[in-house]
Amino acid sequence: MQDKYDRYQSPLASRYASDYMLGLFSQRKRIVVWRKLWIALARAEMKLGLPITQDQISEMEANIEDIDFDVAAAREKEVRHDVMAHVYTYGKAAPSAAGIIHLGATSCYVTDNGDLIIYRDALLYVRKELLSVMKSLAAFADKYKALPTMGYTHYQPAQLVTVGKRASLWLQDFASDLEELDYVISSMKLLGCRGTTGTEASFMDLFEGDEEKIDEMNRMICEEFGFESEFDVSGQTYPRKLDSRILNVLSSIAQSAYRMANDIRLLQHDRQVEEPFEKDQIGSSAMAYKRNPMRSERICSLARYLMTDAMNAPLTASVQFMERSLDDSANRRISMPEGFLCADAILRICKNVTSGLVVNEKIIERTVREFLPFMTTENLIMEGVKQGGNRQELHEVIRRCSMEATAVMKAGGTCDLMERLAEAPEFSLDREKLEALLDPSLYTGRCAHQVEAYLKKLEPVLAQADDIEAELKV
Repeated sequence: MQDKYDRYQSPLASRYASDYMLGLFSQRKRIVVWRKLWIALARAEMKLGLPITQDQISEMEANIEDIDFDVAAAREKEVRHDVMAHVYTYGKAAPSAAGIIHLGATSCYVTDNGDLIIYRDALLYVRKELLSVMKSLAAFADKYKALPTMGYTHYQPAQLVTVGKRASLWLQDFASDLEELDYVISSMKLLGCRGTTGTEASFMDLFEGDEEKIDEMNRMICEEFGFESEFDVSGQTYPRKLDSRILNVLSSIAQSAYRMANDIRLLQHDRQVEEPFEKDQIGSSAMAYKRNPMRSERICSLARYLMTDAMNAPLTASVQFMERSLDDSANRRISMPEGFLCADAILRICKNVTSGLVVNEKIIERTVREFLPFMTTENLIMEGVKQGGNRQELHEVIRRCSMEATAVMKAGGTCDLMERLAEAPEFSLDREKLEALLDPSLYTGRCAHQVEAYLKKLEPVLAQADDIEAELKV
C-alpha cells in the first residue's frame, strides 16, 4: 500500500502555497462550484417557466457538499467523461432532481464557468497578498527614506541614493502590477450557458424561441456569481485569450518580485541589507557561519518558473481553432492552477522578507564613506569655478587625482582623494572646506521628498490593505 511518501507530490502544494489557494483549486471546491452552477441554471430555468420544481432545487441545495468521489471515479471509468460522471453522482445524492440536472447545458457550462469563478476568487486573493507586500515595502521606504546609501549603475558605484528611495522602485513595480491586476479582475466575464457551439440552440428549443428568456437566464446566472455580464459571443468555451491575460499579470508580479529579491541578494552579499534570519536557522550544512539569502533566492527560483509557465496560455490560445479544441484541457489543468499557486507562494515569501528586512547602517555608512570623495567631485568643480578656476582644467585635475586614488585603493590602501585635491594648486580650497563637502546628505538629491510624495500618492491604495486584512475563507 503506497502512502504519500511513495507518490510524487507537487512542491507547490507540499512546500510553498497557502492553505487558502490549495483549497480553492482542490477537487472538492471545483465540484462544489459545478453543483452551484447546476443549481443556478435550474433556478433560472424554473423562474422562466420550465417544468422544474422548488423541491428539486431544494434537494440539490441540500446536497451540494454530499460528493461521493468514489462513485464519480467509477462512473468516469465507465463513460470516460468527468462532467457526466458528476451529473450522475449528483443525481444519486439528489434523486428527485436527477432528470433536470444540466438541462440544456454542455460540459463547458460547468467546467469553464467554474474555472472563471475560481480564477476570479484566486485573483482577489492574490490582490490581497500583493497589497500586504506593498504595505510592508511602503513602511520600509518611509523609515529609510533619508538614509544615504551607495547607488549603483551597471552594479558599479555611481551616485548616492537612499535606502528608502531604492525600496520605492520595488514598490512602484508592484503598484504597476496592482493596476494591471485590477483591470483583469474588473474586466472578467462569465461564459454563461451558451450550448455546444455557443449558439444557444438548445435553449431556443427549451424556451420555444423566446430569446429574451435566454438572455434573462444568462443575466440571472451572472448575477448569482457576482459577474456583471457574460462574453458577448463565444464558441463552446470562453475565449482562451483571457487565460493569457491572467497568467500575464501573475508573471508580471513574478518579474517585480524577482527584481526586488535579486537586489536584496546583491545587497546581502555586501552585508548592507539582509533578509530575515531566524535564531536557529542554518545557512549552510558545511559553513556554519553563513547567512545565505535563501528566501530571496527562492523568490527568484519560483519567479522564473511562473514567468515560463505564463507562456502556456498564449500558445494554447493561438491554436484554438473554430468553436473548440480539446488540446487546451490537459495544459490548462496544470498551467493555470500552478500559475496561481506559484504566485501565491512568491507573495507569501515576499511578505516575510519585506516585513523583516535588516538594514546594517554602519556597513552602509562605511561603504558611503569609502566612495564619498568621488561623489563630491562635481561640487568641487562648481566651487572651483566660483573661485575663478577653469572648468576644463579643474576637471582634468580631478580626473588625474581620482585615478591615482583609485590605484591606491586597488593596492589595498584607503582613499586619499581629498588629500590630493587639497594639495592641488588649481583648487583654492583648504582641508576644512573640503571636509565640509563630505556630508552624504548633500548628495542624495530629492530622494527623501520623492519617497514622501510617492507614498502620499499611494495612501488610498495602501489603505485597502487594512480593509481586507481578515483572512478569506475558502
